[in-house]
Amino acid sequence: MTTKRDYYDVLGVVRGANPEEIKRAFRKLAMQYHPDRNQEVGAEERFKEISEAYEILSDPERRNAYDHFGHAGVQNGAGNPFQGFDFGGFGDIFETFFGGATRRQRRQPLRGSDLRTGLSITFEEAAFGVEKEIEIARRETCSECHGQRSKPGTFPSRCSSCNGTGEVRRVQKNFFGQFVNVSACPQCLGEGEVIGSPCDRCNGVGLERRERRLLVKIPAGVDEGSQIRLAGEGDAGINNGGPGDLYVALNVESHSLFERDGDNVIYELQINYAQAALGSEAEVPTLDGPHTVRIASGTQNGHVFTLKNKGVPHLRSQGRGDQFVVVRVAVPTKLNHYQRKLLQELAGSFDPPQADGRKGVLGKIKR
Repeated sequence: MTTKRDYYDVLGVVRGANPEEIKRAFRKLAMQYHPDRNQEVGAEERFKEISEAYEILSDPERRNAYDHFGHAGVQNGAGNPFQGFDFGGFGDIFETFFGGATRRQRRQPLRGSDLRTGLSITFEEAAFGVEKEIEIARRETCSECHGQRSKPGTFPSRCSSCNGTGEVRRVQKNFFGQFVNVSACPQCLGEGEVIGSPCDRCNGVGLERRERRLLVKIPAGVDEGSQIRLAGEGDAGINNGGPGDLYVALNVESHSLFERDGDNVIYELQINYAQAALGSEAEVPTLDGPHTVRIASGTQNGHVFTLKNKGVPHLRSQGRGDQFVVVRVAVPTKLNHYQRKLLQELAGSFDPPQADGRKGVLGKIKR
C-alpha cells in the first residue's frame, strides 16, 4: 500500500499556515496540475492529491483531527466524524476557484482578432492628408453557411457522449468517498452538439479568409509611426462576438528638400559670397509653392529666416507650424584666374573675423 504524503507537504505550506496561505497554495497548484490544463502523465493523480489535502486542511475540524491523529484521524471508520464524506470532485473544486465550467467558457462570444498593416505615404500626403486604398486579408463569416458551420439545409445534432451537456463526469471511489472528475466532452469539445455535415466552404469553422479593399482616410498632420484605427475592420468574431479592429501604421517617405521637426519644416538655402555680402532676393520652395525671401546684406552662414504658418498643419488643433529657412553660404571649390585675383585683393581689405560663441543652427531654431 502506498504511503500517503503529509498534507502540508503536498500543498507546500508549514503546519502553522493560516487559511489564506493554504488557499493561495491550493490555487497555485490547482492551476498547474488541473487535468484540463496539464496533459502530462501523473498530472491527474497529483491534482487528486492536492484536492484531498486542501479538503482536509481547509476545514477547521478535519484539520484538527489530522493534526492530532494524522491520516488515521480523517479516514473512514469508527468514530470518524467525516465518514461517507464526498469531496465533490476536483473538477468542481477547480470550478469554484476559477470561475465556471468548461462548456460555459467555450460557448461565450469571442471577439475577433485585431489586425495590423503598414502603409507608405509621401511627405506632402502626411502634411495635408489623403485617402488611400489598401488591401487586407481577414477572416469573415462564411458566405455559404453564414457562420452556422453545417452544410446549408443540415443542422448539428446533440452529442451522444455527453447528451448535449458538453461535459463528461468520471466517478472514482475510494475509502474517502468519491471523486467526480468533470471535463470537456472529447467528442464535441464542450459544445454539446456535433456537426455531422460540415460546411464545404469553411470546413465547419464558420469563418473564411477573404481579401478586402478598404479606404483609409489619413488626416492632415500625421507623422512617421502614426497609427490609424479602423474600428470593426479586423477579423470576425465567434459565437456572435464582435469583430476586431484594423490598425494601419504609417511610414512617411523622406523629402528631397525638406526636413521635419514636429510640425515645423526646415529648408537649407544655398547662396554665394556676393549674395550674402551685398544682399539679394531668393525664391524658396514651401509646401504651398514658391515663396520669395529678401536676403539682407551681410547675411551670415547659418542665419535662419522664419516663414510663419508655412509648416505642417497641427494634427489635433487649428493652425500650422512654421518653415525655417537656414542660409548656407556656399564656398566655391574652383576659381578661375580672374576670380582668384579679385578675392585676393578683397581679402586684404577685410578685418580678421571674430569668433561667434553662439549655439548652432538647431539651437537658433529652437530659440
